[in-house]
Amino acid sequence: MVRMLRPFARAVTYTRWLHLSMAIVWPALWLFIDEAWWTVGTATVLLGLAGLVPAMRVVEGLQARLLLTGHRDGGASAEIVVAPSATRGDRGRMVVWLQTRLFLGALVSHLSVQLLFLTVDLVSTALGGERVGGAFLHVEGPRWWHALLAPLPLVVAAAVVVGSGHLITRIALRLLGPSPAERLAALEERTEQLLERTRIARELHDSIGHALTVAVVQAGAARAAGDPAFTDWALGAIEETGRAALEDLERVLGVLRESGKPVSGRPTLADADRLLDSARASGAKVDAEVTGPVETVPGPVSREGYRILQESLTNVLRHAGAVPVRVRVRVADGTLVLAIRNPLPAGGTGSGRGSGLRGIRERAALLGGLARTGPEEGHWQVHAELPLS
Repeated sequence: MVRMLRPFARAVTYTRWLHLSMAIVWPALWLFIDEAWWTVGTATVLLGLAGLVPAMRVVEGLQARLLLTGHRDGGASAEIVVAPSATRGDRGRMVVWLQTRLFLGALVSHLSVQLLFLTVDLVSTALGGERVGGAFLHVEGPRWWHALLAPLPLVVAAAVVVGSGHLITRIALRLLGPSPAERLAALEERTEQLLERTRIARELHDSIGHALTVAVVQAGAARAAGDPAFTDWALGAIEETGRAALEDLERVLGVLRESGKPVSGRPTLADADRLLDSARASGAKVDAEVTGPVETVPGPVSREGYRILQESLTNVLRHAGAVPVRVRVRVADGTLVLAIRNPLPAGGTGSGRGSGLRGIRERAALLGGLARTGPEEGHWQVHAELPLS
């Protein structure tokens, strides 16, 4: 019983009924003034023509969101479009919606009023009075047993109000919802947002992770050395690495604050010396060789190549320590090749097992390239090939 009465405690039940009743206000006024049924047909035709106006979709969408779902944004209301009609299909669905709302509203309004009149008529005739003029009861004279039937029209009216509200809401989601083209556009936008979030997460992981790794290694080496001069040098290296990480962080936060602003100033392979010097300052013996015109590498490829090199060196410092590292960067035959190789530590793999290696492979795949990571003949190797076009 409580479950059956629950809809009547929700405001949206009554706003849905109001939404349907509003649809027949102006045709009813026209009929009241002219008192000719042909005016209803004229009103229906005009309503259909109004559905061809693109802005009508905005008006109806806003009404439906507010009165049928009870919310302006989120939930089911997000499935109702408030943009102007863009295609013939959108306009056609709007015409069908307006006609459906008109006829369903007329039916529900008529039943709501007449069922209330029927209840009054049943009570009146049960008490020996006269009918008030409802359309459903035609008997005259006292009928005491009508009092037993009086609650039934109220129950039917309640069912009509709740059921029609659910029905018009489902129809609205169907006819006022996004078209296939709009759904595809929304899906593409959502995909772009997710890709951007993933890219930002990778940027933060690579940049901040590298800085923290260098800082930890430098601090540990300074403490173990016990040499004031070396400690000062290590603190300087930590300061420089931290400053570079803060610059990267500021760039990423700038993207988050101004989503429409293009990414600029991100490090490229032209800044690779900074990474190599940072790794050397942390104790790694880096043997680096760059061949080919690195400065001609397209921006997106060069930026992703920098991040791959950064994550590779970070993994070396984090998992292998101060070991010899061979770095080869080559630009030839329309391909950027990155190869980073270091000895495996005794009893370990020398590799990262978090999101770093996955990020390397994802970066390469995003550019249509390929990255391989793993042990090979006692060494850990990262090998990435990125097409330049």
